[in-house]
Amino acid sequence: MYKQPQIYYITHEKLKDKRYFQEAISIDMENSYYWSDDWSVEFYVELARAGFISTTYDTKGGLVLLPELQFDYAVLDFKDLHISKKVKKLLSNESYSFSINKRFYEVLENICKQHKYNWLKEEYLEILKKLYARNNEIKNFKIISAEVISKDTDEVIAGEIGYIIGTTYTSLSGFSLKEKKYNNYGNLQLVLLAQFLEKEGFSFWNLGHSHMEYKQKLGCETYERREFLKRWKEDSNSAIINPS
Repeated sequence: MYKQPQIYYITHEKLKDKRYFQEAISIDMENSYYWSDDWSVEFYVELARAGFISTTYDTKGGLVLLPELQFDYAVLDFKDLHISKKVKKLLSNESYSFSINKRFYEVLENICKQHKYNWLKEEYLEILKKLYARNNEIKNFKIISAEVISKDTDEVIAGEIGYIIGTTYTSLSGFSLKEKKYNNYGNLQLVLLAQFLEKEGFSFWNLGHSHMEYKQKLGCETYERREFLKRWKEDSNSAIINPS
C-alpha cells in the first residue's frame, strides 16, 4: 500500500458534495487513500460511482473501510484483448462452462480460502452479500461473480467478484485453484469474462491498480486519475447493462 502522510476520514456527506469532490479530492495527487467506519450499502455504492475502489484495513480500533481514488487505473478496451497460446488451447476445451452470478457465494468463499491475508472480511463481506441480495433494487449498480466451472466435478475452478456501473465493469478480487491440472484457468477466466463483457456491450473493464504484470499481458492500458475519471464519468453514467 502507498504510504501517504495522512489518511483522511471521508463521510457520505462530503462525498455527495460534488464541489468538494472536484476541488479537494479528485485533483489531490498526494493522497489516494481515505478511511471510514460507515459500512452502509448506500455509502459503498456512492464511493464506487465516484471512482473509488474500496478495500479494508485492520486498526487497533477494529476494521475500517479503505476507499482509494487511485493515482492510475488499468483499463481494458476489448479490442486490445490479448489471448495467450495456452489460453487459446483451453478455449477449445469442452471440460468447463462459464457463467455469471450462478455461484456467487462459492466464489466469495474460495477467494477468502485462497488468500490468507485477504481484505475481504467481516463487514465488507456483509456489504457484498447485501448488494447481491439487492441486485435488482439499487439504481445503476450491480454486483456480479464470474465463474469457470468443471463439468466433471461441478466445482468452481476460477472466478472473481466485481461490479457493474453503467456500461463499465470493475474487478474487486478473484481466485483460481492451484492444482497443476488447472494451470492457466485463472487467465482463461479473465479472457472469457472480457469476451462476455464485449458481447454484452460494455464500454471498458476497470481492473484497478496498473502495476500487476498480468494486466499488461491481458492488454490493459494505464490511465492516470484525471483521464480515467473523465472517461469514467461518461460511461458509468450511461444506462446500466444487466448481463444475461
